Amino acid sequence: MPYVNIQITKGANRAQKADLVRDVTDSLVRVLGKNPEHIHVVIQEIEEADWGYAGQLTDDYRRQSAERRDDP
Repeated sequence: MPYVNIQITKGANRAQKADLVRDVTDSLVRVLGKNPEHIHVVIQEIEEADWGYAGQLTDDYRRQSAERRDDP
């Protein structure tokens, strides 16, 4: 029974999540020959303030990146 846990920062809509579940399931069927009825995919959405990236909290990193893009 394959179990896949996908962790992303919040913001994906329902259609995007459905695409992820379908694509991951299709890959496990195609590559490993797994039965799709035995595949479990869990999507966990994490607040940006609870995720670190490049030594910073993700919300701070994204805010600083946006500010740099806005500076001429």
